[in-house]
Amino acid sequence: MMNGGGGIGTRMGDGEEIGTKFVDTGSSIPRSKFGNIMHSDPNLSATAAAIPRDEVFAYRNSSASFTSPASYDPSRMSCEGSPMTMSPWNQAGAGSNFPWSFEDNLPQNGLIGSLVREEGHIYSLAATKDLLYTGSDSKNIRVWKNLKEFSGFKSSSGLVKAIIIAGEKIFTGHQDGKIRVWKVIPKNPTVHKRSGTLPTLKEVFKSSIRPSAYVQVRNRSALWIKHSDAISCLTLNEDKTLLYSASWDRTFKVWRISDSKCLESINAHDDAVNSVVASLDGLVFTGSADGTVKVWKREQQGKRTKHSPVQTLLKQESAVTALAVNTSGSVMYCGSSDGMVNYWECEKQLTHGGVLKGHKLAVLCLAAAGNLVFSGSADKTICVWRRDDKIHACMSVLTGHNGPVKCLAVEEDHEKSKDGDQRWVVYSGSLDKSVKVWSVAEMAPDMYQMAVMQQQQQYQQHMGYDADSLPSDGSSIASENRAN
Repeated sequence: MMNGGGGIGTRMGDGEEIGTKFVDTGSSIPRSKFGNIMHSDPNLSATAAAIPRDEVFAYRNSSASFTSPASYDPSRMSCEGSPMTMSPWNQAGAGSNFPWSFEDNLPQNGLIGSLVREEGHIYSLAATKDLLYTGSDSKNIRVWKNLKEFSGFKSSSGLVKAIIIAGEKIFTGHQDGKIRVWKVIPKNPTVHKRSGTLPTLKEVFKSSIRPSAYVQVRNRSALWIKHSDAISCLTLNEDKTLLYSASWDRTFKVWRISDSKCLESINAHDDAVNSVVASLDGLVFTGSADGTVKVWKREQQGKRTKHSPVQTLLKQESAVTALAVNTSGSVMYCGSSDGMVNYWECEKQLTHGGVLKGHKLAVLCLAAAGNLVFSGSADKTICVWRRDDKIHACMSVLTGHNGPVKCLAVEEDHEKSKDGDQRWVVYSGSLDKSVKVWSVAEMAPDMYQMAVMQQQQQYQQHMGYDADSLPSDGSSIASENRAN
């Protein structure tokens, strides 16, 4: 479900070819058990200096004052009243020395392997069927199949900050503010050819001769159909007929995929728009470095597509860095530079559901699949959260990257676990120049509850509580957390 680069390391020249390697960890690195979910990365003390210099713009704290809408309660944690609230991960300084020991038959989450091509920091990912597309600050887009390099193509300029796939078309968003369109040659699937740019040259020419097509951007005139700063995010609507692009120029634009026409440009925020995501019923969410999350409603007015502001869900000091909506459109997640993930329940109205507290540094990316949501962070970890009814709990913390986790992509794993539980293949791209591939089990409810009960019992023993004196839902401990 997002944010240019070049501040770290050296860019590769256009003609250089650096060796590609796949590191298979199947035998040398065992998959972590559910019992190791609180294992922390020894490098978690890394500072924000690990983020490239020009990323600071998109992730910096905003000068906006903190005023919470009535539906937003910053003191409310996710999983209040849940045994998982007792997790040391949700309590400062309690995590690393806790003696976890779960049963061996619980589903395993762990690393499958790493994709490494020493040419640039990974900024974007897109997965479809058996293909994975990766974008970096080397201007190259690499294509991987079955964990091996399958193909690749190069853009003329601008690091690749976003990739999204719509049918036979691949869209890439770049640091130079352009969206490039690619297609696969049917006779040779390894060959990708650029088929255009958004906006198209035809649209630029037609607009350039109309004075009304110009707007003021930072004390200069620019065409409204063109982004004037870096593309930060790309997303599609439900039926994949519309493409949304968010930019550091404080706007998001709406493109019709069938004819590549820009339908609308919305001046959305007072600072860089870091993320945009489209949900069901024509709702669109935008998150910005100004610390706000806004909701927009898409309506058809005759032949015209119009997006109108509905409400502002969040106003805070910390920059909003990532957004994601689950498959059913029932929950919207928001990651921030303070390491928090807020979420809203999307029922008859949008209601703030709570805060997921699992990271020590900025949340840089989010992805949702099934009952799971994944948050990648500048602290080099990925938290795996499971939603059970309206309660979220941290199932796993995936560690292994040596740099901030910049992007995530999730695909269904068709090889079920032994007990038939749903599994997901998770791809994580990092500023350590690698993509890691993980297998994550969704976990059947009965096994999930067993793990929760075991965790509750072990925590009670660790803290010296009498298990018989505590309610089974863990509400006593949850109250203690709130009081602290």
